[in-house]
Amino acid sequence: MVITFICEVLGEENNGTTIATMNVVRYLRSKGHEVHVVCPDKDKKGLEGYYVVPRIHFGIFDSYVKRNGVTLASAKAFKDEGLLALIRNSDVVHFNFASKLTLLCSQYAHAHGVACTASFHTQAENFTNHVGLMRRSFANFLIYCILNHRLFSQVDAIHYPTEFMRSVFRKHHKTRAKEYIISNGTQALFSREEVERPKEYEGKIVIASTGRYSNEKQQADLIKAMRYSAHRDEIQLIFPGDGPKRKKLEKLAHKYCPNFPLFGFHSREELAKILNYTDIYCHCSYADLEAISCLEAISVGIAPVLSDSPLSAVSGFALDERNIYKHDNLKDLAAHIDYWIEHPKERKENADSYLGMGKKFALDKMMEKMEQMFLKTIEEYEAEYEGKTV
Repeated sequence: MVITFICEVLGEENNGTTIATMNVVRYLRSKGHEVHVVCPDKDKKGLEGYYVVPRIHFGIFDSYVKRNGVTLASAKAFKDEGLLALIRNSDVVHFNFASKLTLLCSQYAHAHGVACTASFHTQAENFTNHVGLMRRSFANFLIYCILNHRLFSQVDAIHYPTEFMRSVFRKHHKTRAKEYIISNGTQALFSREEVERPKEYEGKIVIASTGRYSNEKQQADLIKAMRYSAHRDEIQLIFPGDGPKRKKLEKLAHKYCPNFPLFGFHSREELAKILNYTDIYCHCSYADLEAISCLEAISVGIAPVLSDSPLSAVSGFALDERNIYKHDNLKDLAAHIDYWIEHPKERKENADSYLGMGKKFALDKMMEKMEQMFLKTIEEYEAEYEGKTV
């Protein structure tokens, strides 16, 4: 199989979309498939298997976009004969983002008898949070209309990481595409092991919260909840991740946290060690379509405190009502944290119940399902296309 990934946004592997995309790319290559990755990242130029196209320049907003870690491919790339040749010579073209370039490439692929697939990696709130409209239903509805027009109404198969995300999108839009619900997958290294806790954290209650620092992830709620915790002096917060809201979070931490949190990006191996000396895991997202980072964390065996936001998938991981707090309620968040601190025996039992929870979403199994989705889409599209041309 020859497959071309049109990645209008790629960048570093410090966010769910890029990690999920590259996991599929690596797996398919390991199985002997020919995989091309089209992206606007200059650092990929000259690397085997990558094709770099021009990026969009946002003028005076370039610095803001850069701070958010986004480099977006320009629709001008559609004039590039090299890109068009990649599409024509592919068995299937896969998309991970929706823009004008996506629309042009999918239409061109179909005009040349090439199947198209897409992964639903983005909630509307991932866009609207940047313009202060994250909680405006009409604004989010408009974003889903754009996503549908530019991408999901154009392709032959759609990959949803969760049934939750499929149901959100399908409330307003139906497509002709065949639908596949396949988790982005959890890595086996997130398992319980004996790890020595750093000396500076001895005697502390370590609370971790993983994920990109952005408005919709709401790490700020965990920081601000410290003012309501009876155990704030004992708590050490750790935020493995990175993102545009780091300075804001650090400023809040100076105000509310007696023990300044640990911020910063960590390798997967380092993250697994951190989680293995963590006492409580918190996930405060307002919007999260799968929250693999949360699933991997609690699979280590940690008592979680999870948001009940209706736009986040994380509450679906809860095995006990004591693991769910009322979203946007800082006092309730603090009360749940204090409960687990004050009941260590119950905390241990609760943590054990989550041990290995992510195994049914094992990465290799999920990647195999993705491979089968591509192969089946090619087979079905070719049969349909040949029928139309006879």
